[in-house]
Amino acid sequence: MKLTSQPDGNGGLSIHIDGDLTIYEAAEARASLLALIDGVRSVELDLADVGDIDSAGLQLLLATARTLGGCLTLVHASGAVVEAIGLLGLGPRLPIARAA
Repeated sequence: MKLTSQPDGNGGLSIHIDGDLTIYEAAEARASLLALIDGVRSVELDLADVGDIDSAGLQLLLATARTLGGCLTLVHASGAVVEAIGLLGLGPRLPIARAA
């Protein structure tokens, strides 16, 4: 799993996740993601290239949203992400601005 980031010029950050977001990657992703968002006002998280996501990955997204005080926007979510969020009824807590 690879994270790439780019500042948006307004105190926010755009982060692209490439790879799976499962229990096997979640611990590594958590440390990297928290380091990236430290001191950032808002984050746009591009999930277009997330191939697989499980409950650990969803917990990471929820924790990130909580850390940012709700200033997390999910964009370009892959089919796997859209399906997982829908199956668990997390749409209100993890709204997807734009699906892939």
